[in-house]
Amino acid sequence: MSPAALLEQGIACMSLALSDEVQKKLLAYMALLQKWNKVYNLTAVRDPLEMVTLHLLDSLSVLPYVNSKNLLDVGSGGGLPGVVLAICKPELQVTTIDAVQKKVIFMRQVKGELGLDNLTPVHARVEDFKPVAPFEIVISRAFSEIALFINLTKHLIAENGQWLAMKGVMPADELEGLPLAPKQVIVLKVPDLDAERHLLVFNNTYIKA
Repeated sequence: MSPAALLEQGIACMSLALSDEVQKKLLAYMALLQKWNKVYNLTAVRDPLEMVTLHLLDSLSVLPYVNSKNLLDVGSGGGLPGVVLAICKPELQVTTIDAVQKKVIFMRQVKGELGLDNLTPVHARVEDFKPVAPFEIVISRAFSEIALFINLTKHLIAENGQWLAMKGVMPADELEGLPLAPKQVIVLKVPDLDAERHLLVFNNTYIKA
């Protein structure tokens, strides 16, 4: 099966309404990831079909839970899930942040080549980042333990914002001793993926100064 057919099949399985144009952009993004990966080592996944499943479909699985005007993707790496969300939701202002400069250079290249005006890649450590305005959603995919993720980004989230933590198996140990409990724990279904995937949603209940 071709990457395009696998992507189309996966999108149908997840009941997502994504146009042919969006699917072409997702595949163009993946092609750039493959090309730059040879020099920059952006991901350990090399096989195109595995990239569709582990990168594109895995990132797309959170799409139904992203309902906001803006979003910050922390430790975005090669742009997962931030670039994927920016491609699928042109009305969503997506900021991606990573401390590794080559990864941010890659995301800037993607922004230019794919014409993603709603994407802003930032090279910084997340604890040093001072945006103009806070974000309604702060998301991470394999960035850190949940407590650290929340702690490092408390200054970046809007008063009624949400943290979305993308995880594999249910991280019960990470939830022990957290200052806030998840509002939702969603089991994500990624087509052609046997491994577990969970999305933990936390409401920002911290009192703002």
